[in-house]
Amino acid sequence: MPGVAIVTDSNSGITRKSAEELGLFVLPMPFRIGDQDYFEDVNITQEMFYRLIDEGKSISTSQPAPTDVTALWDQVLKDHDQIVHIPMSSGLSGSCQSARILAQDYDGRVEVVDNKRISVTLRRSCLDALALARKGMSAAEIRENLERTGLESGIYIMLDTLTYLKRGGRITPTAAAIGTLLRIRPVLQIQGEKLDAFAKARTHAQGCKIMIQAILDDIETRFGGLRAHDVDIDMACSGDETALLAFRDEVMEAMPWAGEIHYDPLSLSVGCHIGPGAIAVTATKRQHWREE
Repeated sequence: MPGVAIVTDSNSGITRKSAEELGLFVLPMPFRIGDQDYFEDVNITQEMFYRLIDEGKSISTSQPAPTDVTALWDQVLKDHDQIVHIPMSSGLSGSCQSARILAQDYDGRVEVVDNKRISVTLRRSCLDALALARKGMSAAEIRENLERTGLESGIYIMLDTLTYLKRGGRITPTAAAIGTLLRIRPVLQIQGEKLDAFAKARTHAQGCKIMIQAILDDIETRFGGLRAHDVDIDMACSGDETALLAFRDEVMEAMPWAGEIHYDPLSLSVGCHIGPGAIAVTATKRQHWREE
């Protein structure tokens, strides 16, 4: 029987198909749009999601139902000794705390990781967990490693519109109207706990430069001036990926040492608050246990 299984949620950007290829398990996040329930990557695609919210449909997010979580765990534990469950950051959702409460009934067979990540940085955590499991670490040891290194990453996101921040009550209608009039493109950051304002750009090009410089500054200050092979650069977007691919060329020019840059759609849990057209770049300190 295999020792440790890795479980995450769809906020990682890992699709069910990719999960099967990687050898891990994904719990789809639930949404209610209008009067219908949806599950990410199950009965709603990225294209459908942004079309529905663009039509002004009301949208609400929620945690996975406890029965859905435990049903997946019970199925996985039929073929594995332990589970490392890696949900989205506790600063962005209560699903992490809920999972920890549920895990108390599993006599140490389920370890829930709170390493403050989401999207492609959460995906990096899953890759690290798989590498540590292959090294023979227990679920508790993997959790300890992931939580110790969790904050060694950062995300910068430039929005294309203020509409969805206004709709979600995160900015006032007046601020949104002024921002739209002035064509302000906010740059947000996720440094662990939550989504915060970082900078304001007047043009798309300026926003791209701000994000690239922020990543370079993080590498120099937060990550200790790492060598090129000590950091992973990833990207994400909401909706159409055309702008992201153009931005990726800029990132590769500024960071020629980055090598292949992985990119994914932003999870719908983030997308519902920022809307389509957002692009993001991330830096994550590389844990060399993946290469050993």
